[in-house]
Parts: sequence; structure tokens; C-alpha cells
Amino acid sequence: MAKIFCIANQKGGVGKTTTAVNLAAGLAERGQRVLLIDLDPQGNATMGSGVDKRALELSVYDVLIDQATIEAAVARGNGVGFDVLPTNRDLAGAEVEMVDFEGRETRLKQALVAVDERYDFVLIDCPPSLSMLTLNGLCSAHGVIIPMQCEYYALEGLSDLVNTIKQVSVNFNPSLSIIGLLRVMFDPRITLATQVSEQLERHFGNKVFRTVIPRNVRLAEAPSHGLPGVVYDRSSRGAQAYLSFADEMIERVA
Repeated sequence: MAKIFCIANQKGGVGKTTTAVNLAAGLAERGQRVLLIDLDPQGNATMGSGVDKRALELSVYDVLIDQATIEAAVARGNGVGFDVLPTNRDLAGAEVEMVDFEGRETRLKQALVAVDERYDFVLIDCPPSLSMLTLNGLCSAHGVIIPMQCEYYALEGLSDLVNTIKQVSVNFNPSLSIIGLLRVMFDPRITLATQVSEQLERHFGNKVFRTVIPRNVRLAEAPSHGLPGVVYDRSSRGAQAYLSFADEMIERVA
């Protein structure tokens, strides 16, 4: 049975897609069968996994409106070791089309039943908003991974996100919980970053992942080559951190 996790944060630019793509690559590197689902109409996770969003015949859009199965729409990432349920700008229209659908919040969950035995991990890269797409991701998932920068505004947004997850748990998905907070783009030379990191550990305890992802140029360069950082430069500090994170995830859900 696949373990399904959303990578979510209502704040943009916090490393959700970088985390989704590199965690998928790290888990694949560790011998896990992985499906990465791109639920963001920008399609950055699709492109960052070596799949051209401009050349898609089928995408997650077709799956959500019942025009294709996940098996038919899945693409194999180019040299990355995991499968991708890709997306492109068409997905932006899905929310409007789904308004009149019965069970619109659980369209993705229903579709995932067909591939439950095929994968060990399913990772869902959510858009930076509480939209019908994000709600579909949260209703499908067993847990949420929250990437966040150690800065003041990130702390403020975190409380909103925690409340959102609680509401989804109460109303749609009782098994949903926060798996953990992942500190990303971390620079130990910045005093505020260290202070916020310590605050998180005090307040959330073991909900904060031990792994810390450093700010790293190679991770930032990798998407322009259509690759996760873990594949682009495995020896870089960022890639090594994501491999450690993959190990920690396997350990947590074992």
C-alpha cells in the first residue's frame, strides 16, 4: 500500500517543488517505487523531473475530469528513477470544471486507488494556495510535509496552514496529519534563521525533521537542466541533505 504525502505550504517560494522533486529522487535512489504528482498548474515539478509539459498528451487534468486513468497519464521522468503524473496550464481550468462534479474534493483520491499497489510512495506537489487542487491533494494524503524557511513571516503563515490541515482533517480526511516540518534554504550564518529553527524545535518537538536543507547553488541550477539536484550533482551539499531526508522519511513511515 502506497504512503501518500502532500508537500504543502500556503506561502509561495518556500521550496515546495524543490523538496517534492528531490525527495522523489532521493527515495528512488534508496530503492523505493515513487510517483510524483504535480498539482500546480505552473508545471515546475513536471519540468524539473525531465518531462516536457508542452508536449503532454495526457496530464493530471485529464485524470481529475475523468478523461483518463492515472496509468494512462503517467510519464517516466527522464533519468530520474521515478514516475510523474505531469501537468501544464490546462490544470488551471480544472477547478471551474469540477465545481458541479459530485465528490469533487476526492477526485484524485478515487483515481489513486488503481495504483495503490504499484508504488511505495506517492508525493503530491501542491500549489501555494488553498484551492480545489490543494484540497484534492490533502484529501488523498496520509500526511503533510511542510517545507519552510526559518524566517519570521514563515512562522506567521505556519499557524494558518496548521489550522487549514485541521479543518480538512475534521471535514474530509480524518487520517490526515502533519508528518513534519522541513527546514529549507537554511543559512546558519543568519542569526534569525538559527533562532527560528530553535523556536520550531521547542514548539513542535519531533514534528521537526532532523534533516536541514542548506541554501545551495546546485539545487537552484538543477531545474534548468530538467533534473532534480539529487541527480544533477549527487555530491553537492543540497543533494546529500535530500538523500538524508529520504532516509529519514523511510525511517518515519516504516
